[in-house]
Amino acid sequence: MKTRAELMAFLDAEGIAHSTLDHPAIFRVGEGDEIKAALPGGHTKNLFLKDAKDQLWLISALGETKIDLKRLPPVIGSARLSFGNEALMAAHLGVTPGSVTALALVNDPARKVHFVLDKALAEADPVNFHPLTNTATTAISQAGFRRFLAALGREPIIVDFSRVGENAAANS
Repeated sequence: MKTRAELMAFLDAEGIAHSTLDHPAIFRVGEGDEIKAALPGGHTKNLFLKDAKDQLWLISALGETKIDLKRLPPVIGSARLSFGNEALMAAHLGVTPGSVTALALVNDPARKVHFVLDKALAEADPVNFHPLTNTATTAISQAGFRRFLAALGREPIIVDFSRVGENAAANS
């Protein structure tokens, strides 16, 4: 599993500009509002999920986005969703609770974790994620984030969460 330093080296090697602010640990959305206020762009919440068929899912959304896990499965093609446990999170993304981030996809070269991206977050610029630890926030332009995903061979499932229950999924 890559460390924060190895993630930064990966971003540098891919020519992805980034800036990181170190701060006290933030464990959930709503914490660290004063830190977020100082950083422009979209701030994220990230959910690590497992479905009833043991498929793994990572959802990255704007912090204020409402995610209805009961209505989401038909939109993304999953079975019933529940939160993934810490052992699965560590084994597949190399992070612990509170540090879940789309940047952890760097630790899933086998692509076992399906990636769902909030349409509103896909339109935010820049985007802010924890760099594999919840004691820092890394800002990346939307174009840089898309370059990151492309370097990993990842195509996100983009979902308009404001329309879940309708036909809300569209690949980017």
